[in-house]
Amino acid sequence: MDKQLRLFFIKSIIVLGFIHLAYLIYGYFKFVGIRKIYMYTEFYRFKFYDDVSISHFFVSGLFLLFFIVFLLRNHSANKHSVSSGMQIGASLLLISFLSLTFFMSYSFGLNAKLRHELPENSLNRDKALLNTLTPMLYPPGAYSLDEVFKPENILYPKPYPVVSEIDTSYYDPNDSSYYTTAVNYYSIDTLTVLSSNFKNISAKMLEGMVSIGIDSSEFTKRIISKEVIGDSTKVIFKGVAVHPDDDEDICVFLKSKNLYRPIHGVPVATQQYQSAVTRYQLLYKYPQDSLLRSFQQLDTLFKKYGVESQLVPKNLAQDVFNYRDHSREPLQQLRNDFDRNKLKEKFNTLERLFYQPNFLHPSIQLIFIIVVLSVWFGLLLMYLIWNYFKWRKLSVTSNA
Repeated sequence: MDKQLRLFFIKSIIVLGFIHLAYLIYGYFKFVGIRKIYMYTEFYRFKFYDDVSISHFFVSGLFLLFFIVFLLRNHSANKHSVSSGMQIGASLLLISFLSLTFFMSYSFGLNAKLRHELPENSLNRDKALLNTLTPMLYPPGAYSLDEVFKPENILYPKPYPVVSEIDTSYYDPNDSSYYTTAVNYYSIDTLTVLSSNFKNISAKMLEGMVSIGIDSSEFTKRIISKEVIGDSTKVIFKGVAVHPDDDEDICVFLKSKNLYRPIHGVPVATQQYQSAVTRYQLLYKYPQDSLLRSFQQLDTLFKKYGVESQLVPKNLAQDVFNYRDHSREPLQQLRNDFDRNKLKEKFNTLERLFYQPNFLHPSIQLIFIIVVLSVWFGLLLMYLIWNYFKWRKLSVTSNA
């Protein structure tokens, strides 16, 4: 490939770069804002009838028309080697791709404005706030659901978390069919001992068991799992009995470990524990104004995302502390009304836009590939045919 042809390709790519920049800037200023996004919002799906699609069609068509005219007029009539032909083919493929992807730059502009308006760190802080407060944001009927609110979900403070066990509380020796059961809870504890000591567990007390009143025979029944690490054995077992229903530092809001939305890149278990710690501190350790400020931040979050809400932070804080102090009373009503479906829709959409952006929508991927290859093949074929006949004509003329 001669120097003039290479320079022509470079200039063409520069022109395409400016057009892409123009579409990126246009997309940046066309973003509707996070308040207006909804469940069907996507960066850009080629629609054939909007301003981007129509302008794309004409701009791509005009560029390719002028490009092929100048290419055939000024840069043909040369005999090319195989390697030179491959370079020309690769250059034409790149130019074909760039001339048909202005809509992608438009999507990049939308994405850039989204991330400027809502940086990922800000999104993660909003998720962390929702994860901490979500047990206080359920509708009233949800608080009776055992699968959501149960003692096994308590992660903090010590001796939680716990494991449940159904024990027989009464047994009639004269009637084996008559018995009653009770659910007991035990702390989940860890002990690391030398493997040699663990093998002799039935013959002697394990070190550390005396302090919690468990002998070796009872201890073997309480083992949940064990793992050999080098010359030691790590044992996870049911420790001391725990009574969550009688614990004055435990209320219904600590009995859920659900996350509203996990933060990407952070283990779920870590987020659950951190949310549980913060929630406990807001309810039992920090001044009551701390929870009020958290609900005020939540109210700001609703406004930020355009979620309708009747939430009054002061009223909700009062309700939460009331049920914290009267944990034995059934929870009837929290003044936590807001559009839960809209908030869920917003975060589903944001998750998709942040982590599954689909700059090339799946519905047009095959069509796009076919169009690019067709344009490339057409340009290459026209160039090769025109170049061949023009070179042959010049050769005949020079021989004559």
